[in-house]
Formats: sequence, C-alpha cells, structure tokens
Amino acid sequence: MEPEMAPPGNEIDLAKLFAALWRRRRLIFAITSVFAAVAVVVSLRLPNLYKAETRILPPQDKGGNLAAQLLGQAGGLMALAGGVPGVKSQGELYVEIAKSRTVLDRIVDRFDLMKLYEARYRQDARRNLLGAVKARDDRKSGIIFLTVEDTDPKRAADIANAFVEELKSLAGGLAISEAGQRRMFFEEQIRHAKESLTRSEEEIKGFQQRTGLFQVDAQARAIIEGIARLRAIIAAKEVEAKVLRSFATSRNPDLNRVEEEIRALRSELQKTETTKGAGFDPIMSSGRVPEMGTEYLRKVRQLKYNETLFELLSKQYELAKLDEARDAVVIQVIDRAVPPERKSGPQRALIVILSAFIALFLSTGVLAVVEVLKTRR
Repeated sequence: MEPEMAPPGNEIDLAKLFAALWRRRRLIFAITSVFAAVAVVVSLRLPNLYKAETRILPPQDKGGNLAAQLLGQAGGLMALAGGVPGVKSQGELYVEIAKSRTVLDRIVDRFDLMKLYEARYRQDARRNLLGAVKARDDRKSGIIFLTVEDTDPKRAADIANAFVEELKSLAGGLAISEAGQRRMFFEEQIRHAKESLTRSEEEIKGFQQRTGLFQVDAQARAIIEGIARLRAIIAAKEVEAKVLRSFATSRNPDLNRVEEEIRALRSELQKTETTKGAGFDPIMSSGRVPEMGTEYLRKVRQLKYNETLFELLSKQYELAKLDEARDAVVIQVIDRAVPPERKSGPQRALIVILSAFIALFLSTGVLAVVEVLKTRR
C-alpha cells in the first residue's frame, strides 16, 4: 500500500471553514443587525431632498453658427469655469455657461447660500451648489434639462428658475455678433457725422447773415454737388472697409470688392475735379469765380458732403440693427420649475439593505480570516 501524503500546510479545508463560520452564525447575525439598526437611525435623521426640474430650448442656428460666436467671445468666462473641451453642440455650450463661475456666484448671492451652506469661503458654496445642480442636453431634441435638489421644495424650484434667468442674461451679454460690432461702429460714426453736419449748417447760416446769399450758376453748383457726393460715398465706403478689416482677412471677397469700389470712385473724383484743365479746382479762387462765391461754394460743398455721409451711414446703421435683432439670443423656457410634491431622497430602504449587506460581507470575511490564521497556527 502507498503511504498517505500529508496535506500541505498552506491548503485550506473549505468544509472546516464553513463549519466554523456556521458555528459563529449568531455573531455574524448580531453584527449585521447592529449595522442595519445604525443605518436605520442614520437614514431617519437624514433630511428629505426634493428635486425641481426645468426644461429650456437654446437658440437654434440661423444664418451662422451662433454657438461658435459665443464660444469665441466667451473664452474668458469659459476659462473661469475650467474650460469647455469637447463642446460639440449648442446644448453643451449653454450647459457649460450655466455651470460657469459667474452664474454660480450670482445664484449664491441671490439666495444667500453662503449662510445656508454654512460655507466659510465662496468656493465652498459654489462647490455645494454645483453638487446640487444637474444639467444635461438631449442630443436628439436639443432640449436642456436642468434639475436642482434641495431640502426645501420651493427653494429648489426658485433656484432652478433663477439659473434660467441668469443664463439668459449672461448669454445675451456675450452674444455680440458681427452685426452687433458693425452696429456699434456705425453708431459712433453717425454721432461724429451729425456733429459735423450741425457745424456746417451753422457756418452756412453765419455766412449768409454776414454777406447775403450768393447765386452760383447751375453748372458750378452741379459740379460742386457731384464732387461732394463722390467724396461722401468714398468716405462711407472707407468706413465700410474699416469695419470689414476688423474681422475679415485681406482675401475676403467683400473687402476686395469694397476696396475696388473705393479706387474707382477716387478715379472718378479726380477726373471730375480736373475736367476744366490741369490743376483746376472749381471751389478754389480764380479770376472767374468771385472770392465770396468761392467761400460760399466751399461751405455748400462741406454741407452736401456731411448730409450725404450722414444719410449713407444711417442706412448702414439701420441694416446693422436689423441683422443684430435677427441674431439675438432667444432662450425659450418649455417647462418652468415648480415645487415638487414628492421627495427624491434619501432612499432609506436602499441605505439599510446596503448597510446590512456590507456588514454581513465584512463580518463573514473577518471571521473567515481569523479562522484560517487560527488553523495554521
């Protein structure tokens, strides 16, 4: 007969291990019961949480990618929010804006959350608020779902609606599009043109009071008015070119077209001013034009120039205003947040079950380890 081999010392007899654990089943049950009882007490002491939800529809693309414009112009603000890598849609962009530091600070100040959260520093209040807010966008529908969880159902709804209001305010301030830039530039140019027009009118009035009205022949007047109109158109085109250069490259077809028009108008102006001979300027003094008439024609020319410039700039300004109104940020609220009727948490039954399961697992594991060490000794 072959001699029996003694079992190695590092092997574990599972039957004996299970038998030992079964003998200590009362201890395991007691530990599990204690943990479950503690979990019941703790869960009952936790405050009820209420979740309020609002749904909004961000502005849709029309005539251009507004999200790209906002993203380019809100770079500083997005940096405060930790950056927005991977933003692919307008919904994601507005979700990141809602989580920005600027919006969070406004909500903290609006509801005095420093005191409510008992936060010593503002960043702690922002972190607590950010933990209570969940914002996500539905890729298929484009709708943004924004939920706020709080111990007070009314405050949860108020904070959710306040997020939408602050998002509207901040996004409207950031969405300065190309049309908005043109509108502000033309507005400033119109102000200067209006001042120049007023001065020209006062000069004409003063000249007439001093010398009386001079009658200039129809041909000279037509030449002067034509020159003034050409110069005004050139000035307006130069303003338009300056606006285009502020955001377009030198290869932009609109910029090239405007520059070509400016060159053609200057050529026409030079031809008109030199029609009567080399170096002839109809508004300068000469033997054929009296001195007083020349001065009067100068003032008429300046007045016509300012009138034409003001008229052209006003048309450009109105067009820029229409474009800006068309590109305005419109965030539509589908569902306003209302105070919830039922609590959303805590899940007390789940807390107790998980606590009991963890206690059972840990107690069984610890006793098994103790039994194995005891057997080996």
